[in-house]
Amino acid sequence: MQLDELDRKILAALQRDARLSNVELADEVGLSPSPCLRRVKLLEQAGVIRGYHAALDRAAVGLDLTIFVGVQVSRHDEANNAAFQEAVRAVPQVVSCHLVSGESDFLLQVVVPDLASYERLLLGVLLKLPGVRDIRSNFAIQTVKAPSPLPLDHLRNGKLRTKPSR
Repeated sequence: MQLDELDRKILAALQRDARLSNVELADEVGLSPSPCLRRVKLLEQAGVIRGYHAALDRAAVGLDLTIFVGVQVSRHDEANNAAFQEAVRAVPQVVSCHLVSGESDFLLQVVVPDLASYERLLLGVLLKLPGVRDIRSNFAIQTVKAPSPLPLDHLRNGKLRTKPSR
C-alpha cells in the first residue's frame, strides 16, 4: 500500500491520540468524516494499523524492572527457530523479541516487578526455552526515551526518504 500525505496525517494523529473520534480526526487532517473513515478502514484492512492500545506507565502498574536479554541459541535451523519463537511468544513478561545480528541471536525486552521475579523467570522459563545455549541480561537503569510514534515525516510516497548526502 502506498501512503499519501493524508494517510500519513491520519497515522500521525492516531499515534498521538488513538481515542480521537472520526469527526475529530477528519477535522485534524482536513477531510470530511466519511472519506476519513474510509481511509482509516483501508489502513486497518491493509495491516498498516494493527490495533489501538493504551500506553501504560510500567512503574504505576508495578513493572518497575526492564531487562534486555540477549539469547544465543544452539542451532540455527527452521525447526529450532520456530520452536523458540513460539515458546517466547507465550511468555507474557517478554514484551518484545527481535532476531538480531551480533553476539546474540535474539534480543528480548522483559518487564517484571523486581529482581526476584526476574530470577524466577530466568531460571524457571527463559533458560528452558527451546534451543537456548546462553543468556546475557542487561538491566535498564533509566528509560531515556520510551517507545514513541513512528517517524512518518521521513516518508515520501509511502517509502522512507533519506537526507541527501553532502
